[in-house]
Formats: sequence, C-alpha cells, structure tokens
Amino acid sequence: MSAQQETAALSKAAKPTLVKPAYRPVARYQAALERCVAKLKTTMPVIGLRNPKIGLADNSWKYCSDIDWVIGFQSGQLWLALQLTGDPVFLNAARARRPAFRKILNNRLARDHDLGFQFSLSCVADYMMTADREARDMGIKAAEALASRFQDEGGYIQAWHPKSHPEPEHASFVAGRVIVDCMQNLALLHWAYAETAVKDFQEIALIHAETNAKHLIRADDTSFHTFIFDAASGKPVRGETHQGYKDDSCWSRGQAWMIHGYAQCALTTGRQEDLTIAKRLAAKAEQLMGNDKVPIWDYNVTDPAISHRDSSAGAIMAAGAYLIADQCEGDEAARWAAWGDRLLDGLLETCDLTEDPNALGLLAHGASHVGRGLSDAMLPYGDYYFMEALMRAVGHRHFFW
Repeated sequence: MSAQQETAALSKAAKPTLVKPAYRPVARYQAALERCVAKLKTTMPVIGLRNPKIGLADNSWKYCSDIDWVIGFQSGQLWLALQLTGDPVFLNAARARRPAFRKILNNRLARDHDLGFQFSLSCVADYMMTADREARDMGIKAAEALASRFQDEGGYIQAWHPKSHPEPEHASFVAGRVIVDCMQNLALLHWAYAETAVKDFQEIALIHAETNAKHLIRADDTSFHTFIFDAASGKPVRGETHQGYKDDSCWSRGQAWMIHGYAQCALTTGRQEDLTIAKRLAAKAEQLMGNDKVPIWDYNVTDPAISHRDSSAGAIMAAGAYLIADQCEGDEAARWAAWGDRLLDGLLETCDLTEDPNALGLLAHGASHVGRGLSDAMLPYGDYYFMEALMRAVGHRHFFW
C-alpha cells in the first residue's frame, strides 16, 4: 500500500462512528480511580508479596510462579497508586517485590520478550518515582537481555526460548516466532536508550516495530497474533495465532497491544508513522466492535457458546485511545477521547468489581486463553490497564512506559 493509499484508507476508516458527548464524565472516572486505589490498599493483607495471575470463580486470585510474564502488573498498580497518593504503604509493597525481579535477571531461561512488561512496571517505575540507582541498574540489565533476543536476519525480537519448556515440540514452535504482545515491551528499550544513549536499544526497538508493521498487520488493518520467520535466513513464512480463534482471525487483545504499543512508540520517538499505524488499528477495532462497549475476545467469533468478552482488551484499548488523543488536536483529539470514554463506560457498566468487597481484583470478564478454557476471570493486566486508562481519562500523563 502506498503512502497516499494509506492516508486515504485512514481518512475513510477514522471517521467518527459515535456522537461526541457534550461533556465527559470525568467525575465518574475519578471516583472509579479512587475505588481502585482503595481496593489495592484493602487487599494488601491478603495478597502480600504474591503476584496475581488469574482470577478464580470466587474472585480470589491464583498467583504467579517466580518467572511468570504477568508478574509485573500488581507492581505497576502499586506504583500508580503511589503516584496518585504519595502513601508510603504503596512504595513499601511495590519495592518489597524487587527480589522476584532479581530472580528473573539471574535466570537466563526466565528472560524472554516479556521483560518489558516485567521491568517497566517494577524497576523502571521505581527509578522514575524515587531515583533509586539499583532499580535503574536492574532496568538496564533487563533491557540488555531483551535486546539480546534480537534476530538480525529477519529484524525481530524472538518471543520465547526454544529450550525452556518440557515438551520437545516447543522448540520448533517458538523458533523464528514473533508475537504482537512484544510491541508493549519496546518501551523498555526506548527508556534504556534515553538513559544510556546506547543506540542499539533504539535501533532494535525501531526495527522490530517496522517488522511488525510489515508482517503482523494485514492489509485490512486487522492483525495476526504471531508471525513466523525462517530461523536461519530470516525470510517471512506465515502469520498464525496462538491465543486467537484461528490463524486468519483478529484476536482483540493482540489488536489492543498493537494500538497501545504503536501509540506509545509515537509518543516516545515522535514518529508520525507509528501514530498513523495506531490510528488505523484503533479505527479497525472500533469498526469490528460495532455497538459493543466491551470487545469480544476474537472479532471473528460468531458461536454464542464461545463468545466471551475480554475486559482486558477493552482496558488496553481505552488506554491506547487516550494515548492517541493526547497526540492529536481539536476534533480529532475529541474523537479518540470519546472512543476511550466509550470503552471505559463499558467496563464500568459490566465489569467493575471495585465495589464488590469479596473481589480481590478490579475487573471481571477477562479472557486469558479461551482455547485452554481460561475465560470470564479477573486478570492482573486488565486491572493495570484499567487504572492506567482511568488516569489518562482524568488527565494524568506520567507513566512508566
């Protein structure tokens, strides 16, 4: 697609599909944000130093192992709460988790493409909030480990290790594989470049984003979950899914990772091409949602028996919509903020657990991995992005990405 065709397609796709409200319900979002902070504080004696992985039927948590990819999201919420309140109880709870992140740095097989999720919301957050040098050093080491996963042949960061799994066929599955989630992890590399001026960090992040745009985004602005390259030559092979419905479908959380990821890259680097990609992906997601306020877990699913909603996708997209709005002006900024509001309203109307005294998390109806039967549950990443989206909705602009 030529630059002129891209511009024309974006102009067509980005036409508002909802009426801009005469006012934005900022007070509603502020009240919800305060409930999130209160929930975090009241659940501390139950959660302790553990890190939530997925909600159980009674809205308690199943907790992470030492090296789980979601280990950073509880930490991220605590650092956001500290930013909002200045209450040292949040500082202490967040920093007490540092040994868990040190374990990751000390275990070669624990360090994969999810280092951004893990360390941006822990050590980088700590350094940004407190200027702690040990936290900074840990963040830099994590960025170095993430950069070491870069494959020059093909221009991508390989997602997973071929030898860190008990099943022999895993090695062939992961070889040459990139996944959409990694767009969110690039922020760690951009931060490391800003801290050190080591160009490798920036170059790897930019090349990976360009590779994603070329191979993970389809011509119709939907996205593959994963893409495979020949591990030796780097030649592109095919797009697939891992958590979506099927290879040619559009997994909603994957699309959301890309929206937020490209919008964040644009904010960090000033690259308008990244912002354009974020807008295209966001406009497509909005179109696919139709009149829904909470996205289905995969936009191609039509079977009512598996038509689960994914509140985590909605929360990530809401935060991404506000990120886009912050980089626009006038009616366009209002258009994207209105879409963020619509997504937040959907979460507040159908998924909000902040007023449920028995729930340890913030949002219901998250779809972790429907193919494995993991749906309709609290998810810590949904909770983190819910807080981030609420903060962006009421005007906060300082985050850890």
